[in-house]
Amino acid sequence: MQRFDIPFNKPYIAGKELYYIAQAVMVDEHLSGDGPFTKRCHEWLERHLKCKKGLLTHSGTAALEMAAILCDIQPGDEVIMPSFTFVSTANAFVLRGATPVFVDIRPDSLNIDEKQISSAITSRTRAIVPVHYAGMSCDMDEILDIAHPHRLWVIEDAAQALFSTYKDRFLGTIGHLGCLSFHETKNIISGEGGALLVNDERFIQRSEIIREKGTNRSQFFRGQVDKYTWVDVGSSYLPSELVGAFLFAQLEQAERIIAARNRIFQQYYQQLKPLQDQGTIRLPLVADDCACNGHMFYIITRSLKERTLLIQALKNENILAVFHYVPLHSAPAGQKYGRQVGDMRVTNEISDCVLRLPLYYEMTDADVARVVRVIRQFYHV
Repeated sequence: MQRFDIPFNKPYIAGKELYYIAQAVMVDEHLSGDGPFTKRCHEWLERHLKCKKGLLTHSGTAALEMAAILCDIQPGDEVIMPSFTFVSTANAFVLRGATPVFVDIRPDSLNIDEKQISSAITSRTRAIVPVHYAGMSCDMDEILDIAHPHRLWVIEDAAQALFSTYKDRFLGTIGHLGCLSFHETKNIISGEGGALLVNDERFIQRSEIIREKGTNRSQFFRGQVDKYTWVDVGSSYLPSELVGAFLFAQLEQAERIIAARNRIFQQYYQQLKPLQDQGTIRLPLVADDCACNGHMFYIITRSLKERTLLIQALKNENILAVFHYVPLHSAPAGQKYGRQVGDMRVTNEISDCVLRLPLYYEMTDADVARVVRVIRQFYHV
């Protein structure tokens, strides 16, 4: 595998990650789920994000799967979501026998087009899953207004959006449930890992049960029942305590990490803005009532051919930039398990033209300047 001078992503140590892992092993002597560090992470999420309950999971995918179970998604149900997202957004509901209903995205934010949601609602619709692409917020007020009269659950896929806000509220805490990811490509990392944010108190007790293999084990350890037993469906959604130890060290440095990523984001934006001004590329748009967490910086080229040539030009300079996603409505499994509403024109165009640039915590000003230089040379600027 080729090693790049400037990779797309690079995992990092921000503070006491290795020290806390050693403490979990040698002092706490607790390696399975829900040890002292995992509980500290739960408290941190609840205190900083102001959610009713924060529960670590072994992945963002697991958090989505828990959300699907909590909302009692059944075979034959439908769940509305964008096609321009990672497969986990749909898989979590397909596993419950539901049909993902794909709608198009907005050309400005690349988020679900809230104007197209109502036309996708049927008598079988049970939930809407807004995906906050690149840490940029969907129009949550309108989505909630659409959901309310139809009594639909709103499950935020905030995998990329930790610490981004919409009207001063953290993404993932606005819908009934929110799902975070701590995968090594995200801002705050634990290798693999995720969290379910419970914002509706009706879900708190059952979320603990589902996460603990369908048992009331958490209630038992709090002394609320005299023994624990199997009471509901569930699975083993807990991460190892080693994951919690690593993650807590990252959460302690979260403000510094987000600030560093936002600085890189702003450098890209300012240095590439002349290309946008002349109509050569498009850059991310951060709405006035939102704040971005610096998760991702992308550009939108004018064609698939142009993007392909630019990727190669960057590779020739030992810089890795990547594209995504293959739209779910056009994927083999998407055609088998889901259905689309509308022509998906924007999704199809964006998937051919969006290009993610390298952005990671330890990236230097010189690294950013080097990436920008290659892009400007490509466009003869």
